[in-house]
Amino acid sequence: MSLKRRVVHTVQRLVVNPIGRRMPVTMLETTGRKSGQPRRTAVGGRVVDNQFWMVSEHGTHSDYVRNIQADPRVRLRLHGRWRAGTAQLLPDDDPAARLRQLGGLNSAVVRVAGSDLLTIRVDLD
Repeated sequence: MSLKRRVVHTVQRLVVNPIGRRMPVTMLETTGRKSGQPRRTAVGGRVVDNQFWMVSEHGTHSDYVRNIQADPRVRLRLHGRWRAGTAQLLPDDDPAARLRQLGGLNSAVVRVAGSDLLTIRVDLD
């Protein structure tokens, strides 16, 4: 694991995710591929036409992406409300262009902190 990815992962696990679970930020809930338990991760992105678009900083190195690969059924907490959906990994999408479309502080952080960008689309039920 690269130093950059290790540092970002540690900060997210110890600071960002615990805070995000208690605040009204967008949360992605996947099913743990080994444990079968719900796993929640703070994410940034945007809903467009009943689809939630986001970019993973570390692509398939991210645990939540590996969980999606094992089971694409997810839930998103959007504006304080949970919505079910099906996640799609889009390796052929241009994640840098997608981040420009999504805009905002989260996209800027992902561009700087990311090591292996991957676009994800969640088709909301």
